Amino acid sequence: MLLEGKTIIITGASSGIGASAAKLFAAEGARLVLGARRVDLLERTVNEISADGGEADFIAGDVEENGYAEALVKRAEERFGGLDGAFNNAGTTGDIGPIPCMEERNWHRVMSVNLNSGFYAAKHQIPAMRKRGGGSIVFTSSFVGHTIGLLGMGAYAAAKAGLIGMTQVLAAEHGPENIRVNALLPGGTMTPMAGEDAGYHEIVRGFHALKRMADPSEIARAALFLLSDHASFVTGTAMIADGGNSINKL
Repeated sequence: MLLEGKTIIITGASSGIGASAAKLFAAEGARLVLGARRVDLLERTVNEISADGGEADFIAGDVEENGYAEALVKRAEERFGGLDGAFNNAGTTGDIGPIPCMEERNWHRVMSVNLNSGFYAAKHQIPAMRKRGGGSIVFTSSFVGHTIGLLGMGAYAAAKAGLIGMTQVLAAEHGPENIRVNALLPGGTMTPMAGEDAGYHEIVRGFHALKRMADPSEIARAALFLLSDHASFVTGTAMIADGGNSINKL
């Protein structure tokens, strides 16, 4: 099993990519601390993992808060003895629209959820991994703001591009401590964030070279690779798992 004996934090774990990753990582032997805002969904995921013989715990909270990032790390150390990896996956697109028309509160919230949360996560996760002699951190970024600019998504693009910049610096700073840091850039994925508009889904499918959207499990498997020892020489990357969105213009 690719994560056997490893303790992993997953944020945004109540649904979509995060929930799929939780079940996959548990099946691969990881002990998990799950984070999100919705207690009922976190409880359901933990119960499903436990029923399948896995080990998982959760703390509900807001990734915009420094104290929450600290609490997740403490739970990993107290419950499972340390921290080996983290999939910092929580995020939001915020309100869509051009920047001249954007409300200031939307800009700040998108930055807080997507980028500030990454700062808080790294601030507490890296010292914990240092105690273990190394570890792996994965941030969910986006092709938006990296390979393409989507109309109306200026705040989201800025925040997700910022994560890639932070990823590179963290990888350079902490590589000598055997701590790897990477960003994962998914394409359109069938999660609750994608909504239920079939017409919109059809448009999004057309953006991709594969002419479909990803299942959350496909993105979870990409994160699994980056967190596992199979990626032991991979750090500082912006790994694109976007079904060819970035290279497709038709």
